[in-house]
Amino acid sequence: MILREKIALFPHSPGVYRYYDAEGKVIYVGKAKDLHKRVAQYFVPPERLNAKTRILVSKIADAQFSVVDSEADALLLENNLIKQYKPKYNILLKDSKTYPWICVTGEEFPRVFITRRVEKGNRYFGPYSNVMHARNLVDFFREMYPLRSCKLKINSEGILRHKFRPCLEFHLKRCQAPCVGKVSREEYAGYIDEIVRILSGRGGEVIRHYKGLMAESAERLEFEKAQAYKEKLRTLERHYAKSIITQAADTEADVFSLVLDGAEAFGNFLRIRGGAIVQSLNLGFKSQIEEEPATMLSTFIGEIEDKFGELSREVIVPFLPDVEIPGVEFRIPQRGDKLSLLELSAKNAREFHFNSIKQREHTDPDAFRLSVMEDLRKALGMKELPRHMECFDNSNIQGTNPVASCVVFRDGEPSKKDYRRFKIKTVIGANDFASMKEVVNRRYARMLAESPGDLPQLIVIDGGKGQLEFAHQALAELGILERVTVVGLAKRLEEVIRVGDPYPLFIDRNSQALKLLQRIRDEAHRFGITFHRNLRSKAAIRSALREIKGVGEKTEQRLLMHYGSVARIAAAPLEELSALVGAELAIRIHDYLNE
Repeated sequence: MILREKIALFPHSPGVYRYYDAEGKVIYVGKAKDLHKRVAQYFVPPERLNAKTRILVSKIADAQFSVVDSEADALLLENNLIKQYKPKYNILLKDSKTYPWICVTGEEFPRVFITRRVEKGNRYFGPYSNVMHARNLVDFFREMYPLRSCKLKINSEGILRHKFRPCLEFHLKRCQAPCVGKVSREEYAGYIDEIVRILSGRGGEVIRHYKGLMAESAERLEFEKAQAYKEKLRTLERHYAKSIITQAADTEADVFSLVLDGAEAFGNFLRIRGGAIVQSLNLGFKSQIEEEPATMLSTFIGEIEDKFGELSREVIVPFLPDVEIPGVEFRIPQRGDKLSLLELSAKNAREFHFNSIKQREHTDPDAFRLSVMEDLRKALGMKELPRHMECFDNSNIQGTNPVASCVVFRDGEPSKKDYRRFKIKTVIGANDFASMKEVVNRRYARMLAESPGDLPQLIVIDGGKGQLEFAHQALAELGILERVTVVGLAKRLEEVIRVGDPYPLFIDRNSQALKLLQRIRDEAHRFGITFHRNLRSKAAIRSALREIKGVGEKTEQRLLMHYGSVARIAAAPLEELSALVGAELAIRIHDYLNE
């Protein structure tokens, strides 16, 4: 059956569809509220699809579907099939890192410890993005409760047969030695129950329980017991206060946020119970086709539901996902505590994004630079990748020694052998606009004559509309305006200026694309200022000697060649100077420089 005819028979039901290539391999898995309508959206005239989706469609040789009862079921099935088949064009988890969990074993006398391996028969809480958070929790439990830390297989039979004996932990009063029956199974189970309640976000219940026990002991005049409960209560409240993030103690919600970066997404998940964070996880996603943000968010939600089970009744999101889940209300807060929770999650997602970029910069610098150049290409609307960039900057102080600099970046890195300096020749006075036109004209007129195939893809002008306009004129006169992109980068607000566009372009201040533009602009400024300072220093030396009557260009050169600096000429003995330039001139030079 022809593929289009097969797709025309897909039902108007919720479900999951799978695309196969010519070799029978699954290349894409998707979910849909209406399978027929969703799949039909792929098989439209190519011009209505983006480039990456066109590539996907061109690879499809067959399609299959599975009908489910609801969108929520479709989301979970899609998530499982993606993990099973790992399709090339799906949103896939970028980070396969195993996060730590807190494990409560299913033994008669359970142990509590951190692990990265999940096994049947035990209870697990987490995972924790920050292993230090998990360690602090386990340390807190050991401070609060006399839990065993050994790996002995303790059971009633072994205790009755005196198979074990107390270890050092018992003598240090950090364990009650369940191995020899020093603590009952029921009392030990009470410790574990409190730990589970704390890990489940019900720490408030434990606090109220200890307050009640403390009050009862005080009424019975059992002051030592009351003091022990008070110390535990103080420890518990001190720990619990650190994890409280909202004053609404009854808040129970799941919070999702996403930072989108092209085909990548960086997400943060927070689970709130009793106003405290009980679970937190960062996940990265990458898609080979351009997915909508709502689809990215749905994939993230599906992954969390698969990891942690049922979602909270209230889910706080920055925008609505493209799926509805029965019994779950998606909320976009506008103010108050719920907005604060979303902002906290977004802050975590941004930090995760930033750390991922920095890690990529160190582990794979070539791929990192390529992605930054791609981001810059998209931000500026360029057709070509800006592998070759050049930036111009003018330098003069009160019109003296006007110079300009041109720095060159290739593949995102400085190419210092290609840097050029210019002395302004045709412009008189401090005229930055005309100076910029002269320098741009000279630079590219020579390049067209010597290596016309080496024109940059991007030219950056350090300055505002005036400098950019004159540079634009120079490029137009040379006839290369259609072959390059030219922009200005203004210092005040770091806005990108384009000729003919009345509105400046603001690139995200945290983006690596803007940082690359700033870097090349700062490098041009540094290079130009260094050249200008050198010229001014030489001019100062020349003026100091030339102002002396009888000192011409040749005498000045002879003195500087012999002594190296004006300071050494001033300190030279009169007899030595006389031998070099004559007695009369030596006296004038010595007196002038030492006044």
